Amino acid sequence: MARIIHREQHFTSSNFVRDVVIGMSDGLTVPFALAAGLSGAIANTRFIVIGGLAEIAAGSIAMGLGGYLAARGDAEHYVQEKAREYREIEEIPEEEKAEVSKVFRNYGLTVEESTPVVEALSARPDAWVDFMMRFELGLEEPDPKRAVTSAATIAASYVAGGLIPLSPYIVLNNAVRGLIVSAIVTLLALGVFGFIKGKYTGAHSLRSAGQTVLIGGVAAAVAFALAKWIA
Repeated sequence: MARIIHREQHFTSSNFVRDVVIGMSDGLTVPFALAAGLSGAIANTRFIVIGGLAEIAAGSIAMGLGGYLAARGDAEHYVQEKAREYREIEEIPEEEKAEVSKVFRNYGLTVEESTPVVEALSARPDAWVDFMMRFELGLEEPDPKRAVTSAATIAASYVAGGLIPLSPYIVLNNAVRGLIVSAIVTLLALGVFGFIKGKYTGAHSLRSAGQTVLIGGVAAAVAFALAKWIA
């Protein structure tokens, strides 16, 4: 009988996907809503394009900087917590051993079963601290390049998403036609993006696509109606 080789396939680029989702979703929605709102107030596509490009530039910088600061904050938090764990295993080792034993009890092991493992782990300070970081605090050591990578990914995704709703206004000279084409193109892009996002995140793909389209459509409709009302 042939032996069946089991290969586990797990998606491991969750941080990258999260950054793309953050940048692309806002990039598709915000410039689309802005362009739609301007279309309700002015007919000159040149001003709409200028305003849209300015928003994309400012939005990508702001979003990228936000991603950078968030990643840096995660890295600093990890370093601080790791230093605290090292102090605690030196100053209060018995309490830390009790915490390790509690982790094992949460997995169904008895005190008798976990005690040899706890003692063996306590003889290896680095492994002990690593265990506490992972299983007590739920923290993984962040990639040192994560902050820069996150900022670049979010900013690039925002620009890529923002150019989709703005492109019809660049090609067409009429704001109304630009709005119609932009709405069709952007809603299709939101649907495809939401579907793919659902595939990668494990959510229901069609539901994810529908929610993404609904959010973008409502944002654009509100912006357009508000601009029309003010104008």
